[in-house]
Amino acid sequence: MIKLAIVVPCYNEQEVLPSTNKQLTELMAGLIGRGKVTKESFILYVNDGSRDDTWSIIERYAHEHETVQGLKLAGNVGHQNALLAGLMTVKNEVDAAISIDADLQDDIGVITDMIDKFETGCDIVYGVRNARKTDTFFKRVTAEGFYKVMKVMGAKSIYNHADYRLMSSRALDGLSQYKERNLFLRGIVPTIGFKSDCVYYERKERLAGESKYPINKMIAFAFDGITSFSIKPMSYIMGIGVFLILCAIVFAIYSFHSYLTGNVVRGWTSIVLSLWFIGGLVLFSVGMVGQYIGKIYIEVKERPRYIVECRETGSDDAIEQNS
Repeated sequence: MIKLAIVVPCYNEQEVLPSTNKQLTELMAGLIGRGKVTKESFILYVNDGSRDDTWSIIERYAHEHETVQGLKLAGNVGHQNALLAGLMTVKNEVDAAISIDADLQDDIGVITDMIDKFETGCDIVYGVRNARKTDTFFKRVTAEGFYKVMKVMGAKSIYNHADYRLMSSRALDGLSQYKERNLFLRGIVPTIGFKSDCVYYERKERLAGESKYPINKMIAFAFDGITSFSIKPMSYIMGIGVFLILCAIVFAIYSFHSYLTGNVVRGWTSIVLSLWFIGGLVLFSVGMVGQYIGKIYIEVKERPRYIVECRETGSDDAIEQNS
């Protein structure tokens, strides 16, 4: 048997937590009853600076259920940092940890399969969607496009995998050695190495609450993923620049020839269009380079990725922690 932790980052999840906790506690009880995990296994809810009653609900569940614990972060640090905080908290306490979002759109029924694969020697088991039927057309197209772009850019990623995965304590220890502040875990984890496998499932509808990833956050997250794992955009921009310089040289030769032969068209349309195009390309290129410089700026400051305020284990006193 293994000691397992299920890590659930939560941000304003008061509407969905009752259903989530019911399903996860029943799952954990079943796993313990069948001898798949030890009775010391637990569920860890990570409160990511929620503004609603999420933390008070987590505290109550921690006192009502032996298998429930809570981790309260001092402020909102974002989904990826909150997830990392939970994983780093349990990495020395368990044999393996499973991360899953609080909405439970990812099928918890495959957790048993994840444990089976772990027991056969896999350090990382990815939960992969076999379809995107519950997504809107726009989200499905953009999400699939993102994974394809990541592949073109040379970044390691698992197609149709988000942050639903099992990681062994050894893999978690490897993850702890990654010090970057621009976190994109679904890109980082595949670079750790170790034996890995996948389990497949069909994603469900969200039961309550609203998605924490509106369009603007999805775009920012995707852009963060690409720029955090690949410098190919800068190479592509350089290639475009060289191509345009060659085009400019050809056009200059053509213009000089036209001038000598007297075949000159007096007009400004082409000039203005060219200036707008080149100006836009320059601004885009400078902006792209600026994104990388901005990431360097964030990294060199080495600010903490998260600060833990306290940990609720169901005992009379919460455990104070510093990170």
